[in-house]
Amino acid sequence: MTIDRPSAHHTQQLLSQWKQVFGEYNGFWDLFLTTAFSPSRCRCILDGETIAASLCWLDAEYAGRKLAYLYAVVTDPAYRGRGLCRKLMDDTHAHLSALGYAGALLVPAGEGLRDMYRKMGYRDRSTVSEFSCEAGEYPTPLRAIGPEEYARLRRRFLPEDGVIQEGENLIFLAQQAEFFTGDGFLMAAYREEGCLHALELLGAKEAAPGIVRALNCRAGHFRCSGNGRPFAMFRPLKEDPVVPGYFGFAFD
Repeated sequence: MTIDRPSAHHTQQLLSQWKQVFGEYNGFWDLFLTTAFSPSRCRCILDGETIAASLCWLDAEYAGRKLAYLYAVVTDPAYRGRGLCRKLMDDTHAHLSALGYAGALLVPAGEGLRDMYRKMGYRDRSTVSEFSCEAGEYPTPLRAIGPEEYARLRRRFLPEDGVIQEGENLIFLAQQAEFFTGDGFLMAAYREEGCLHALELLGAKEAAPGIVRALNCRAGHFRCSGNGRPFAMFRPLKEDPVVPGYFGFAFD
């Protein structure tokens, strides 16, 4: 077996593997492939021409240093139990370090995976605060914005220890969510069956009920910075690492 970036003829194999292992919802993986995926940000364990395991990453930044947000880490069911995930992660860490990345971030899908990544050198570094509310009596004034303005405003609203996520991160996110701003807040959210799901609310949390009303929803669920449940994990790739805190949104 070899480890390398995928070739063009591997694309459909990757897509099928993502859908098989992670499931499919509203063309999610097709959108990922066309907006955020790049062969240069993907590593695969190849058994001949068969992808046995793979992972992708998206670029992020903290304190002027490059970070990699690892995503879609997957082992084909036929190849599980052989330690391929650990082998691929070790190779990717070395590859990223050689490319000048200062650290890697990921968001485990459950506690079992969180324990697995701890054994690979990752530690809990980010928590998020979540809350739900019903629509308020009066709407909060807001306006829709595009990805470029969201990126610009987000740098202003981020906590001091916040990770910058732009580029392909926001291009992909824009296919799934809408961006809004108002007096003292910034938000990326989607609406589903009368409920507002805020993937990120930065700034004035007290505006939430009015935001729900303004977007004609009956209730909302919001993810914010704060001391809540463990979220992202971080692994340094340099001897003098900068350690980020708030990691905003994940494509979950």
